[in-house]
Amino acid sequence: MGFPKPPKECGAITRKDARVAMDHARVAKDVLTYVGGAENINAAAHCATRLRLVLSDMDKVDQKALDKDPDLKGTFIAGGMFQIIVGPGDVDHVFDEMIKTGGVKEVSKDEAKEQAAKGGNPVSRFIKVIADIFVPVLPALIAGGLMMAINNVLTAEGLFGDKALVERWAWLSDYASLINLVSSAAFAFLPVLIGFSAAKRFGGNVYLGAAMGAAMVSTELTNAYNIQQATEAGEIEVWHLFGLTVDKIGYQAMVIPVLCVAWILSFIEKWLHKRLSGTADFLLTPLITLLVTGFLTFVVVGPLTRQLSDGITNGLEWLYNTAGPVGGFLFGLVYSPIVVTGLHQSFPAVELPLIAKMSSGGPGSFIFPIASMANVAQGAVALAVFFNTRDAKMKGLAGAGGVSAVFGITEPAIFGVNLRLRWPFFIGMGAAAIGGALVALFDIHNQALGAAGFVGFVSIVPSDIPTYLILEVVTFAIAFAATFAYARSAKGRASLATEAGDVDEAALEAEAMAEHAEHVELPAEAAEDFTITSPIQGRAIPLGDVEDQTFSSGMLGPGMAVVPAEGPVVSPVDGEVMVAFPTGHAYGLRSASGIELLIHVGMDTVELDGKHFTPKVKAGDKVLRGMPLVEVDWAAVGAAGYQTVTPIVVSNGATFEGIEEKGSGTIHRGDELYGVLQKAAEPAEA
Repeated sequence: MGFPKPPKECGAITRKDARVAMDHARVAKDVLTYVGGAENINAAAHCATRLRLVLSDMDKVDQKALDKDPDLKGTFIAGGMFQIIVGPGDVDHVFDEMIKTGGVKEVSKDEAKEQAAKGGNPVSRFIKVIADIFVPVLPALIAGGLMMAINNVLTAEGLFGDKALVERWAWLSDYASLINLVSSAAFAFLPVLIGFSAAKRFGGNVYLGAAMGAAMVSTELTNAYNIQQATEAGEIEVWHLFGLTVDKIGYQAMVIPVLCVAWILSFIEKWLHKRLSGTADFLLTPLITLLVTGFLTFVVVGPLTRQLSDGITNGLEWLYNTAGPVGGFLFGLVYSPIVVTGLHQSFPAVELPLIAKMSSGGPGSFIFPIASMANVAQGAVALAVFFNTRDAKMKGLAGAGGVSAVFGITEPAIFGVNLRLRWPFFIGMGAAAIGGALVALFDIHNQALGAAGFVGFVSIVPSDIPTYLILEVVTFAIAFAATFAYARSAKGRASLATEAGDVDEAALEAEAMAEHAEHVELPAEAAEDFTITSPIQGRAIPLGDVEDQTFSSGMLGPGMAVVPAEGPVVSPVDGEVMVAFPTGHAYGLRSASGIELLIHVGMDTVELDGKHFTPKVKAGDKVLRGMPLVEVDWAAVGAAGYQTVTPIVVSNGATFEGIEEKGSGTIHRGDELYGVLQKAAEPAEA
């Protein structure tokens, strides 16, 4: 491993290098001023290093002024809270001053999280519920959407000449057929997936929810995709229930009906659980729940939502034909919300007759071009989120969902990203409205059904294709630019940080502190601090469990190791970087208290020659605990065949008595890993 020992002339960092004590009263006063005053703080708490503030209005925050304060180490937004890094040993004093002199409402960390989660109006909270239900389902929808795009490329006529690829090369047809089968499954049986996920969200039995979803797409019912043909042929069967005639029609790809059903099911089940017990509860609760929910589904919920669907479809057709560009604007505006409900599945019933009228001189359908504008707009805003979010999970959803949407499948983008963040969805609606107005203004029509996105030009009337593609680009550009600009605003950044999912606050803290690296001043108390905190998120293990004998034997000094899970490697001490390999795989630090540490990132990773490592510091830099040393693509390092286990050892162990292990098992960045024991002072000679 060849880690060089730091030169002898580099002694321990002493109190002379430390900054003067913080004026806590001054800092508290400035914090209150720059966050908009005590009246802008709904709740306040603090952790070991940060103030955690739930604010009423982010626009009142002067974040630049806070970031310039030499006593503060950075700011960021996460979990719905504005967080200010003050530092250990100081944050509690600053907080006390804010409570004492500013009249700020003090709560616990958990209460602050609850307060932040309650933010937003009833519509916002309802949207969050919808997003919570769809997020677990997204992998299936994303995969299905991308596979549908592949199938569209293989089967679309006019995309690669006069013939589709499956017609040009017949051997491709079976592959396309199989891809189509697998890709459409998640959408055709969406009520099953949503029934499961929604029942879980509403507190019901997930398998009862899935069972009702399966009933709604049973083969006993007329497939929702074939209603038009079945109606014309008089093939729709009926039930006679409670004096009503109920059509036996399925609910493929529909959302609102199954959400209502899952809520009703969960409500009935929980009500019965409270009133029945033992064997009666076990036998009767699921029976009564499914029986009552089943009748309500097909007698009340289903017919009502279907009538709503027909009313929306007929109303939009009248609006477009009557109001021209204004109608196109309004249709584009509401198209994505209609997709959220699943009621857009009824549109083919209007489109097909319009397309059929082309044989007698009709212009074709207007619905598909406007749907394409809306889909591209929602894809564009998701991709703008991809370029602005720092959350890995949200970035993955936004990237995959955005690509899927511009090819015509918007559910992953809408439910996984845009609705969840809310403002991208509304921006997408606005861009779609502009696109819809332009479609009506230039009189764009389609002559066939297809994928409503960029590849949908093959379904457009040939003379309208150039204009259609220009309008798609214009709509995409408007949506992307508006979202990108909003994402850089204070509210946009706050939303991305709040709704991104399981936010890694330690990583955000490390990034915020890194931006202040040039202003690092070591706290005075660091000279007496012999605590080593975990530099990595992961699992702490004894040094003896490391397979490399050089480390496990203690040859390089005592310590512990961490098996990484995610995120950067940060400094476990307040001190100075003595050695930083250009390959980013190893660092030598000296704490202000004189502890010399070796952090070796993975085993034999020097052989990667810096690939998958992004160093953040260089030799001579001062670092505070939590500042990033290196960003590592752990998955790529592991895929390259290298162990990622990272030892953190005391290389001048002979100077100390030993270490006391503190951490074990799952550990977060900043958690105490071990303490370094000082040698007892030798008694003075008589």
